[in-house]
Amino acid sequence: EYVYHILTIGNNLQDVFKTDEDYKRYIDILQRYKEKYKFKLYHYVLMRNHIHLVIETTERGGSLSEIMKGINLSYVQYYTAKKRDGSIYRYVELNPVRAKMVEDPENYTWSSYNVCAHGKRDVFVYEHSVYLQMSEVEEERRKYQQLVQGMLKEKNAMKGQIEWRVVYGGEDFVKDMATSYNITEKIKRMGR
Repeated sequence: EYVYHILTIGNNLQDVFKTDEDYKRYIDILQRYKEKYKFKLYHYVLMRNHIHLVIETTERGGSLSEIMKGINLSYVQYYTAKKRDGSIYRYVELNPVRAKMVEDPENYTWSSYNVCAHGKRDVFVYEHSVYLQMSEVEEERRKYQQLVQGMLKEKNAMKGQIEWRVVYGGEDFVKDMATSYNITEKIKRMGR
């Protein structure tokens, strides 16, 4: 068996942990999978935007890929459920309102808004377990509706801005997007 140093980094170096509860949940998940897959944990450090683990797999336990898939997927599900207010989802589903096509996202036919807000079934939408749970509980659907309505009332939410803005493409395309959409924070060109 081998000893592995594993480094897990948040997407785009975004925070993985924001509260003490997040750190504690990760430790709980780590303990659960340690018992399930019988690996030895020698060292760990949980940083704000990344994680270091030093582990050894055992013959009677799971493979490294099984271990890390289980830990990471469990934490992502927790984090997604915790952030089920999902500013990115609300941002996406408010585009028809920002474009002045409708006054309320529920009135726009070509959107997934009604899946989360009203439990409507849509064959095109992959229903994440978090949203399946939401759609089955009327109170959770109402919360989602209220969160979206809250964004409708916020001036900044209706400007179409989002925390990160990245454009990938050729130089002309990137220049065009930067000019058309006032994207200046982070621009990445295609290259080798």
